Amino acid sequence: MADLLDAEAFVAVLREEGKKRYHDLHPFHVKMHAGALSRRQIQAWVENRYYYQTRIPLKDATVLSKSEDPAFRRRWIRRIHDHDGTLESEGGLAQWERLAAGVGLDVGRLRSHADVLPAVRFACDAYVTFVRERTLLEAVASSLTEFFSPDIMARRIAAWETHYPWVDGPTLAYFRGRVGRAKVDSEEAIAFVIAHASTRAEQDACVAALIRKTEILWALLDAVEARHPA
Repeated sequence: MADLLDAEAFVAVLREEGKKRYHDLHPFHVKMHAGALSRRQIQAWVENRYYYQTRIPLKDATVLSKSEDPAFRRRWIRRIHDHDGTLESEGGLAQWERLAAGVGLDVGRLRSHADVLPAVRFACDAYVTFVRERTLLEAVASSLTEFFSPDIMARRIAAWETHYPWVDGPTLAYFRGRVGRAKVDSEEAIAFVIAHASTRAEQDACVAALIRKTEILWALLDAVEARHPA
């Protein structure tokens, strides 16, 4: 049986495995940052990614239900507030809806998920199922794609401002807000994972959970690219 990794080595493995699989390497994402996507491709990404955004609070509510620790629940519930807001017009989902309006989508239709691709729906629902069926430790580890989120958000803002001037600056508020929040969330999650992965098998399960999450994000882009190649 492999030996337990120390905290530094464990984090290094998580970072390495996540970085080489993160969806910023996907061809569709590379084209997005290079300014090579059409207006319709941008719209298709926004409307399909919105479905993923709506699954995140459901996933986080499932994480909450797995924990017996009130202190953990008090910390983690912030993620639901970040997405849902405390008022209807607040939170990440409301910001994403403003982004959708800014790229020319009808928000009512967006909310109906009428244009969500079947493969996107399947992948995003699979993420919620994964969190429901696995341990709390694996559920938290699956969120560690947030390690890489601040950097990709910063690059996305710069790319959109440079290459897609038809998108109003204020509609990029979701991306701007996630730069700081993702850093806090990832630090919180990695501290939990380090503290609770007490065997090599549990460490390996955390790495596998992170890989599964990267596959889900990659599958979303595969579906959008296949349906909207240009």
